[in-house]
Amino acid sequence: MTSFKKTILFISLSSLVLTGCANMNNTQKGAGIGAVIGAVAGKGTGDNDKKRYVWGAALGALTGSAIGSYMDKQEQAFREELADSGVKVYREGDNIRLSIHGNITFATNSAEIVANFYAVLGGVSKVLNEYEKTKLSIEGHTDNQGNEQYNQKLSIARANSVADYLSATQVSTNRLQTLGFGESKPVADNNTASGRQKNRRVELQIIPMQG
Repeated sequence: MTSFKKTILFISLSSLVLTGCANMNNTQKGAGIGAVIGAVAGKGTGDNDKKRYVWGAALGALTGSAIGSYMDKQEQAFREELADSGVKVYREGDNIRLSIHGNITFATNSAEIVANFYAVLGGVSKVLNEYEKTKLSIEGHTDNQGNEQYNQKLSIARANSVADYLSATQVSTNRLQTLGFGESKPVADNNTASGRQKNRRVELQIIPMQG
């Protein structure tokens, strides 16, 4: 399918889904948007295995002491919005990092977002759209099971799936960057099932736009 045809299909399907959103809850809305994304983006590590999102020119910037205050408020908003979701929120200098483990995000060997992940991404989108003077690096990771090259592609495909969802919920693509690290950055022991689950994760780095 050509890029032009994909765009037309995305717009058409999006219109149908969004028209019916008025009587849906957040999880149902997320599932509807996810269906559109799945129809366009492809499955597994097929059409979605390249780095397709790169930061572009974005309006708005923060300077001086305003940066810390702005990020303090955004951090608190993430903590409130994602409370009890299983997402870990870390503050690292002026940046915020969200770590989302594999029990929330994707099925094994898949880049298709699972149902429970929609509510999490809906919360992330809500905060990002409220705090527009930040950009987002979406970073996919895998465990060490299987072929290293395949895991690299899978990690990028997962990051792209998250970016696709966020862009479909009005987060500007100029604010998004996707990266895949495959199995190269484990945070737990790959010799245990629980460790591998922790390594199959997506990390979101929220970075202030500085002027």
